[in-house]
Amino acid sequence: MKRSSATRCWNKLAAARSCAAVLAAAIVLTAALAAAQEAAKPAPPAPQGFFGTLSQWWEQTADTWNSGVTGIRRRFENLGQDAGAAARSTVDNARSAADAVARTTVDNARSAADAVARLPSARVVRGHEKCRVAPNGAPDCVAAAVSLCKAKGFDGGGSSLDMTTAEVCPAQVYLSGRSSGEGCHTETFVSRAYCQ
Repeated sequence: MKRSSATRCWNKLAAARSCAAVLAAAIVLTAALAAAQEAAKPAPPAPQGFFGTLSQWWEQTADTWNSGVTGIRRRFENLGQDAGAAARSTVDNARSAADAVARTTVDNARSAADAVARLPSARVVRGHEKCRVAPNGAPDCVAAAVSLCKAKGFDGGGSSLDMTTAEVCPAQVYLSGRSSGEGCHTETFVSRAYCQ
């Protein structure tokens, strides 16, 4: 008896599985048929004639209008965000510029104070000190200005304020009646220097 009840149970389980398989196949087949019917439906015919064309034009104009309004709405919504970002950027740039101006002003004030502090011991002197010729052929008057200041009793150095350039020729050139020629060269002199 035990065998026959187990066999019966087994048969019931097999029958349930078979029914489930048949039911699943029926559902899949029904879904496939519904999809085929949807695909088989022809598209509605486009209206023809003057009113059909007018209807199509009106739908296209409405779509264009709606997309334009949507775009404007998005831009308007982003306007507040863009304005906030621009304001933050402007404030940051103004702050940076103000800091740079403040640093430059402080540096210039320091330089002016240093220059004023040196004024009591500084003087402008006159003299006649020849500038050496630099390796590139230009006159080097820095050493001449320092030398002129030392000759006048200043030890802190100096810088040239005024220079004189002259063409120097041997006496034979002048005796021959010429004002320049072979053997003549240009010399530069420091005539005024700022000494410290």
